Amino acid sequence: MEIGTAEIIDEAAPKKKRRAGLSSGTSTPGNGGGGRNPGGGGGDKPDDDSPYRGGDPFVPGKSRILTGFLLLVVTMTFGGLTAAYVVIATNNVAEWQPFNLPIPVWISTALIIISSIAYQIGRSAVDRNDQPRAKRWFIATTVLGASFISSQILAWLALTARGLYVAGNPYAGFFYILTMVHAVHVLGGIIALGSILLRTWYPTHDLVEILRRRTMAEVVGWYWHFMGVLWLVLLFLLGYWK
Repeated sequence: MEIGTAEIIDEAAPKKKRRAGLSSGTSTPGNGGGGRNPGGGGGDKPDDDSPYRGGDPFVPGKSRILTGFLLLVVTMTFGGLTAAYVVIATNNVAEWQPFNLPIPVWISTALIIISSIAYQIGRSAVDRNDQPRAKRWFIATTVLGASFISSQILAWLALTARGLYVAGNPYAGFFYILTMVHAVHVLGGIIALGSILLRTWYPTHDLVEILRRRTMAEVVGWYWHFMGVLWLVLLFLLGYWK
């Protein structure tokens, strides 16, 4: 028993010495010794080019996930409306009376296609950090989006002038519902464009802000281009699947 006790004591002694040596290395703050030292040269200091410096973290993945979820909800909404349209259109009911689309509908199509092109040019300018050019093209996209909604209003007025209303003709009802729901979503895209314009109105050299602008331009671009593709689908249904 004495021999065993002596061995345990001998092994414990070096461990105590090692602990003492570790504690002595972090005894004084600001000496650059320990990794936990706030003023030291440890690995916790963020890099100057990191988008997370300055206590303002920005995670682009969150914006992408939220936008993807939003697009899924929009797809399900229009999917249900489109399915109802196809079912009623193929039943050949007597009340189903298709008509030629008014001219403003085709103007709307040209406007939304041009707006997608303008937005893509603006987004490319954001990626190149050409902020004045991006602002100009985003303003153009906003004006084109507002013009698209205006042309939709003209289309509805043209139909009412013909005496075509929601009641009495399911085809007219679907035209009003599909185009109005789409116009509301385009209005949401215009509001999102306004938020980008507010951020890109003045140039910046802050890395976090530049990353945020690029991410916003990316996800709003998803939504805006999706609205353009969705309009083409609705145009095919209303114009050719009668």
